Amino acid sequence: MNKKENYLRAVRFERPDYIPMTFGMNDACYQAYPQEALFELMEQHPLLFPDFQKPALPFTPEFASVARKDAPYRDDFGCVWETTVDGITGTVTGHPLADWNNFATYQAPNPDVCMGIGPVDWKKIQDEIQNTPDELHMGGLRHGHTFLQLCDIRGYENLLFDMMDEEPRLWELIQLVEEFNLGIIRHYLECGVDVMTYGEDLGMQVGPMLSPDQFRTYIKPSYQRIIRPAKEKGIPIHMHSDGDIRTLVDDLIDGGVEIINLQDLVNGIDWIAERFSGKVCVDLDIDRQKITRFGTPKEIDELIRKEVSSIATPQGGLTMIYGLYPGIPLENVKAVMDSMEKYMGFYD
Repeated sequence: MNKKENYLRAVRFERPDYIPMTFGMNDACYQAYPQEALFELMEQHPLLFPDFQKPALPFTPEFASVARKDAPYRDDFGCVWETTVDGITGTVTGHPLADWNNFATYQAPNPDVCMGIGPVDWKKIQDEIQNTPDELHMGGLRHGHTFLQLCDIRGYENLLFDMMDEEPRLWELIQLVEEFNLGIIRHYLECGVDVMTYGEDLGMQVGPMLSPDQFRTYIKPSYQRIIRPAKEKGIPIHMHSDGDIRTLVDDLIDGGVEIINLQDLVNGIDWIAERFSGKVCVDLDIDRQKITRFGTPKEIDELIRKEVSSIATPQGGLTMIYGLYPGIPLENVKAVMDSMEKYMGFYD
């Protein structure tokens, strides 16, 4: 069973051979840790990094346009991004519609040539998918495709005031963003992706960034419309959000989501297990604020074992992901890798 088939079996509760695990590494890590040590860890964990080939040192990654220190970047929607650390995605400091007076001349970008945050070559993507049919191909919208896109265009406070004031022009702006998103989704569907992803952060440390009523009024209907084309083609729907989304999750699932990617401790492992285990596939985002940052290797192992034993079933329903950022002790980085590989075969 190849990686693609195993993943799809996990998602569909069809008894995968192992729990799919992904270890991601933010580009800032290559400046924060000894590169040789990072690459040694990757070489020592072939289940997580099966295709890894050690690059020449020193290694300098190509930072994303929105993650370049002291280099403000204006995206396709006209939003200006700034960051103070190479590799760390910046913050939008320039909102093109901070004043509604500019709305009359405001235009959406063209999904035929860009992703909303940089150019795209659809022919290249289609060729890659067709030439590698045994690989898992996930296509999707840029992170922050709807709610956060509206925040970037208007500014967070302005947007919430628009919702409270029932600003009529907000509906037009939502439609503008939605039509762009639908264009991106149609391209990916034409390319033949295996999974469609819809990622944006809706939660804070406690509670969501907007009220459930605001979400249901302004955001949920757009979500359901942009999910529908992929759902109608039988493509699994993956939705991501950081933060506490417990009061929104029923509305997220309501649109046809089959894979919910959410953070473990901020939502609660027991709550996640009770709500989803055996029902909806969980793509669990492993803690990087508490235990992996300040705990011991033993505590990390206990955390990951608890998550697997609480949420996974022999039929599937669990995938896991860890995102490494600077600040995690190197011994804890190893512990996370060790435990992820250790529990991949939990039900073998």
